[in-house]
Amino acid sequence: MTESGIIPPHGGHMIDRTGASIGSTNEAVAVTLTEKQQCDLEMIAIGAMSPLTGFMGEDDFHSVCDNMTITSGVLWPMPITCAVDDTTAGKIQPGDRVKLHDDAGRLLGYLTVSGKYKQDKRKHALKAFGTEDVAHPGVKVVMDEGDACLAGDIDVVTPRHEPMFVEHRLTPSQTREAFASLGWKTVVAFQTRNPIHRAHEYITKCAQELVDGLLIHPLMGATRDGDIPPEVRMKCYEMLIANYYNTDTTMLSVMPAAMRYAGPREAILHAILRQNYGCSHLIVGRDHAGAGNYYGTYDAQEIFDTLEKGALKITPMKFEHAAWSKKAGCMVSRKTFPAIEGDQIFLSGTKVRELLKRGERPPVEFTRPEVADILIAAEKSTGS
Repeated sequence: MTESGIIPPHGGHMIDRTGASIGSTNEAVAVTLTEKQQCDLEMIAIGAMSPLTGFMGEDDFHSVCDNMTITSGVLWPMPITCAVDDTTAGKIQPGDRVKLHDDAGRLLGYLTVSGKYKQDKRKHALKAFGTEDVAHPGVKVVMDEGDACLAGDIDVVTPRHEPMFVEHRLTPSQTREAFASLGWKTVVAFQTRNPIHRAHEYITKCAQELVDGLLIHPLMGATRDGDIPPEVRMKCYEMLIANYYNTDTTMLSVMPAAMRYAGPREAILHAILRQNYGCSHLIVGRDHAGAGNYYGTYDAQEIFDTLEKGALKITPMKFEHAAWSKKAGCMVSRKTFPAIEGDQIFLSGTKVRELLKRGERPPVEFTRPEVADILIAAEKSTGS
């Protein structure tokens, strides 16, 4: 533990690659980062991806794919790469200081190129995602990227132009300071990219009983088409916390990471990120970070049991699927209540969306009515 009693960063040292000054204009070339790469740049710069200091080189890429570690031996489950097309790569040589732009052409920072290599996309897909099916949203992103990867340390001028949710966009250093000021030594993080429904509320509050504080930490970076817009989700989180949580022991902060939908390996990545934010525990539920039927229901929990002791300081809190039991009159899981045919209220995401589009509230046992009202209003405003 650190002096404040808060869990140490992954790898033992918090990285900070922010605050770079704008350099001369004679850099070899400007690289326009994809949405995922912009998210990764910000996460590296603010220390959320400690101990990474930049985009991975070839040796780290293969080590991560094959062993789930970077070459130093530190646990790392997903390649973090800066893929570009061959034409762009051909203009760049090791030692160049490359400007990094967003898709509006604005300067974000610099990459000091230590090397470049051809990305083995098939290996990336099979090792990180367990499939090379381009119907998988994470695999498709990889396959659509350029074939060459630039490696090297980054220095960021601004992590993001006009970022969303500035008041809730706390860096790892800021969440750690907040936890220390509140006297929280044990903090459980809840990862989500959706509005919180009653089952989520139940497991977060079960976890909250065991620690000093709860960090509701929605992922607000790149997601796939069809996910609920971030502005709508934020309204839901703020309403729920104000009305249904103890605000003295609950904090809301957004995480500007890209969603990869990599199931088990991404669950480990989410744990590492939350350790860097100062959390001692991470809720890992049913099909954490999954997509479609690519992963087993509890694969993302079971992978933690395969890690070497001490590879992570953060502890996963594993939860069964929960639902409302009409007989019990409360939320239950298979650990707490027997399965009775027709007893539990469970709605698929598709069913919920159909109800919302018709302006109908899902049952109160599934979601708080205020959340349903926000989602219905959002559906009406889009004209869908």
